[in-house]
Amino acid sequence: MTATTRVNGDLNNTEVLRKPIEIPPDHAYTGKTLAIPEAEDDSTTRARYRPFLQSKDVARNDWISKLGLSTAVKMAEADMRDGGERLKVLVLYGSLRQRSYSRLLAYESARILFRLGCDVRIYDPTALPVKDDVQHNDAKVQELRSLSRWSDGHVWVSPEQHGNLTAVFKNQIDWIPLSTGSVRPTQGRTLAIAQVSGGSQSFNTVNSLRMLGRWMRMFTIPNQSSVPKAYTQFTEERDPGDDHAYLEAEGGSRLMPSGNRDRLVDCMEEFVKYTIVMRQHFDLFNDRYSERSEREAKRAREEVAAETKEKAGQEGNAKGLGGKEVVNGVDVNGI
Repeated sequence: MTATTRVNGDLNNTEVLRKPIEIPPDHAYTGKTLAIPEAEDDSTTRARYRPFLQSKDVARNDWISKLGLSTAVKMAEADMRDGGERLKVLVLYGSLRQRSYSRLLAYESARILFRLGCDVRIYDPTALPVKDDVQHNDAKVQELRSLSRWSDGHVWVSPEQHGNLTAVFKNQIDWIPLSTGSVRPTQGRTLAIAQVSGGSQSFNTVNSLRMLGRWMRMFTIPNQSSVPKAYTQFTEERDPGDDHAYLEAEGGSRLMPSGNRDRLVDCMEEFVKYTIVMRQHFDLFNDRYSERSEREAKRAREEVAAETKEKAGQEGNAKGLGGKEVVNGVDVNGI
C-alpha cells in the first residue's frame, strides 16, 4: 500500500474542489448606503411602491445599516459610476392577510436591496382579478405587466399553504405573459426566491418557485431562503407615535437575528451580484439558435413569395400587352 492510497477513497471528491478565494471586507464601506435619497426619488413612486421604507432615524441605525456588504456595495457603486442605471427590482409576495409574513419578509428583502442601490418596487396584489381571458385591460393587471417589463430582476416571496405556494402568488405569475408578440417580458431576468412557513422547515414552495422561474425563462440564483415558523421570527408591531419604543424596535415587525435572517441577506447579496453581471449581457442571453433559424426560414419564405409575386406580375403585364391593341389609351399594336 502506497502512502497516497486511501482505504475508503475520497468519498466527497474533495480533490476536485477549487481552492476558495477569501474576499476580505473593505472597512471603508462599513455602513455605506447607496439608497436613493428622498430628495432624488420620485415622490409618486416612493409613496406607491416603497412601503418598506422606514424613517431616517430607524434606517440609519437598524440591523440592515450594520451589515457588512462591502463587495456588493462596491460592485453596485462601480456599475452606476460606469454609466449603468440602478438595478430595477420588482418584488412580489403572496398573501393578503393584515399581518402577512411573506409581505414582512418581502419588506426586509427590499430594504437590503435598497441599501445596495437598487430601484426597488413592491407590487400590492390586492384587487388583482383571478386570471381569465377577458380582464387583460384591468388596471391592476396592466400595472403588474408594466412593472415586469420595467424590471431587471424579480424577488418572489410566497407563503407555503397546503404544501405549496398560494393562489394569491400564482395568480400574479399567471397574469405575466410568457410572450407578447416577439417580446418575452421575463426572459433573461434574474430571480431570487423565498418562502415563509407556519410549520417546520420546508422547501416545497421554493422548489415550485424555482420551477416557475425556469418556465418564465428567468435565471434563478442558486441560493434561496425558507423561513420556518414565521410567526416566531418577527418582532411585534409598534406604534410610530411612541418614538422611543418605535426606534428601539427598529420600526417593529422586523426579522429577528437568526440563521434565517443571515440566509436572506446571502440571497439578496447574491441576487445583486448576479444581476449586475448578467444585465450587461441581456441581449446575448436572448440570442438563441432555434429562434435565429426560425427567423431565417421566415425571411427566406418571404423572399420567395415576393419574387413569385413580382414574376407573376411581369408575366401578367406581358400577356396583357400581347392581347390588347390599346393599353391606358395608348395604341400598343405592333410594339
